[in-house]
Amino acid sequence: QVQLVESGGGLVQAGGSLRLSCVASGRTFSTVHMGWFRQAPGKEREFVAAITWSSSDTQYADSVKGRFTIARDNAKNTVYLQMNSLRLEDTAVYYCNSHPPDSPWGQGTQVTVSS
Repeated sequence: QVQLVESGGGLVQAGGSLRLSCVASGRTFSTVHMGWFRQAPGKEREFVAAITWSSSDTQYADSVKGRFTIARDNAKNTVYLQMNSLRLEDTAVYYCNSHPPDSPWGQGTQVTVSS
């Protein structure tokens, strides 16, 4: 099985930036499409962004398009999410997983955007 460890979350003011990281272990990371997902309080987990195994293509939810950037480093088994121009509605626990998700979810990393 894959183990996923997210980090980089925190408290940030609206308009600020954060960079999330996710380290994956236990499988051939470099051959797997990866994604970021988030779950806000009282809401279902939702898709945020995805990247192909070769970084040749990316996808974004409309709500984050133009503000978030997903990237990966296969040599480090790591996928990143650069989040700029953060909004209050970006507050959530952020998770990474394969895309589509097929591994146990990690603990996530909390992102809190304040006004």
